Amino acid sequence: MLQKLLKREAKGAAHELSVRRPSSDSSPPPPGSRGLPLIGETIQFMAAVNSSNGVYDFVRIRCLRYGGCFKTRIFGETHVFVSSTESAKQILNDGGVNYTKKYIRSIAELVGHRSLLCASHLDHKFLRSHLINLFSTSFLASFVTQFDQQIVEALRGWESGSTIVLLNQALKITCKAMCKMLMSIQNDDELELLQKEVAHVCEAMLAFPWRFPGTRFHNGLKARRRIIKILEKMIWERQRSEAWHDDFLQRLLSEEGDDGRGALSDVEIGDNILTMLIAGQDTTASAITWMVKFLDENPDVLQNLKDEQFEILMNKHRDRDRENCFLTLEDLGNMCYAPKVVKESLRLASVVPWFPRLVLQDSQIQGYKVNKGWNVNIDVRSLHSHPSIFHHPTIFDPSRFYEEAKPYSFLAFGMGGRQCLGMNLAKAMMLVFLHRLVTSYRWKVIDSDPSIEKWALFSKLKSGCPIIVTRIES
Repeated sequence: MLQKLLKREAKGAAHELSVRRPSSDSSPPPPGSRGLPLIGETIQFMAAVNSSNGVYDFVRIRCLRYGGCFKTRIFGETHVFVSSTESAKQILNDGGVNYTKKYIRSIAELVGHRSLLCASHLDHKFLRSHLINLFSTSFLASFVTQFDQQIVEALRGWESGSTIVLLNQALKITCKAMCKMLMSIQNDDELELLQKEVAHVCEAMLAFPWRFPGTRFHNGLKARRRIIKILEKMIWERQRSEAWHDDFLQRLLSEEGDDGRGALSDVEIGDNILTMLIAGQDTTASAITWMVKFLDENPDVLQNLKDEQFEILMNKHRDRDRENCFLTLEDLGNMCYAPKVVKESLRLASVVPWFPRLVLQDSQIQGYKVNKGWNVNIDVRSLHSHPSIFHHPTIFDPSRFYEEAKPYSFLAFGMGGRQCLGMNLAKAMMLVFLHRLVTSYRWKVIDSDPSIEKWALFSKLKSGCPIIVTRIES
């Protein structure tokens, strides 16, 4: 493995020399350090991954040292981090001409090379044409009511006065919702198994890509193979059965797509079901946890939220024409303050810290030359916390979003052709959970430690955000 790393480092260095041919472009490269010979700053990166400050601490320290555009070298490749709205627009609106999406090797191997996260520009368009129809307004309307029923049932099991580790509960809730939506899986044992396997995959995303038995990356690959094996079995059975299942998997097996290339292959279906499982379960649960923590720390915001949510709750009880009292997509549309709470939580938490791209052509970014073959990362967390973009950025203030945010300043779901397909689904899940929590319980966070869980690509609270809940009597 060390020999492979050395070869990749040497190959990368040779490529950088080859692209530095004479040019009329006299722009300098970004400031930064290439670190030690051969290994670059990989050791410092892995140290941040394994610290309570989280992986982003590696970027934060270099932002302070070099400014809003810097280069480094990790895993044998040059990476540039940029943190201006102009750079974000330049890269995200490129259309695959100068930049294409590329994750580090460990992530690509875990989610699969046919995943939306890793596909080339043309393949991404093909995959997206199949997947985008799954997130229609009619689907979302149906999902909101079903998810609300699930939330009501889950919260009913919380005993008044008990301590709830919110992240654990949120992971169970989001896993159950995603498995039902994607594959119609509702068996508790199967759900528990899939939740654990997805967790193993997520824990390995920032691990050094060693395949030795017992390593974090090796365990993540094994978990991926077990998930894919489950999906392959389901695909095989569905293809030989006339039974219809109302889920994403059935629709992916049935649809032909809009570009003439035909249906998705079994590999493409497997990689993208896994990707949606990770995004829907892990990132949404993390965002919910941060949101509850921020609300606990800001009682005035919580009170404003309660006022709105109890009004919605009372209006539903007054409306005798309703068949039931579960939330609808229309109810979410009638919320004014809650969506801003969700948006502010996503801004302050920045669960996805940066968006990676591969440079396809020599480019200029923020006045610096960025070479073909380098990686460029849009530093979302830095944008979300920049005082010139967001006034008093460390303060949790949902009311800031009553005014239109500066273009390309809020990037929780990305922007442009690669914007997150499940954006509206994630927002809906957060709004439904929020409504039921604030109208059903009072709570107090009993461990406010902001330390980040080690090895997490998506920012998670190490404590899991334990809360003591007290049921609100009708």
